[in-house]
Amino acid sequence: MIIRLCTPEDIPSVGNFYDGVVKHLDEHVNYPKWTYKVYPSEDSVKVMTEAGCQFLCLESDKIIGAFVLNDDPQGAYENAAWSNSLSKGDYMVCHALATAPSLQGTGIGKRIVEFCIDYTKRHAYKALRLDVVPDNVPARKLYEKSGFTYVGDVDLERGLAGIPLFSMYELNL
Repeated sequence: MIIRLCTPEDIPSVGNFYDGVVKHLDEHVNYPKWTYKVYPSEDSVKVMTEAGCQFLCLESDKIIGAFVLNDDPQGAYENAAWSNSLSKGDYMVCHALATAPSLQGTGIGKRIVEFCIDYTKRHAYKALRLDVVPDNVPARKLYEKSGFTYVGDVDLERGLAGIPLFSMYELNL
């Protein structure tokens, strides 16, 4: 598996990848409560690609995963009871981690999380943090198995209907 930054040429393909993931979630269980063509979408991929933080995972030139890794929590992370008081910019945040539905359970998510941890260490950040919808049991299990610590549910003040709280996770490095 190759993990690399998304280029402008990749934007339509990564947008289509996320669309396929969200369609699958809508037909089964939409754990992250993502919205088709809204988030994650080609528009969000474009913004994150331009910001230099949208990644994609390839196997034989086929997109099998995608995620965002940056130092922007996109919400009130200061509301969480973190074990270390860090300023914005001292930690990285993983967003919109998705794997191909047909390959779920094959270790791709684990490899992405390992990449995020390594990337965060290489760039001298002090922690990797993230948030998940509280009912997103598969994501919670993945992060906990990867060494993350649950620090509670908080309102990130994102104003998202149907998601008043997010479960917060941290991995101090």
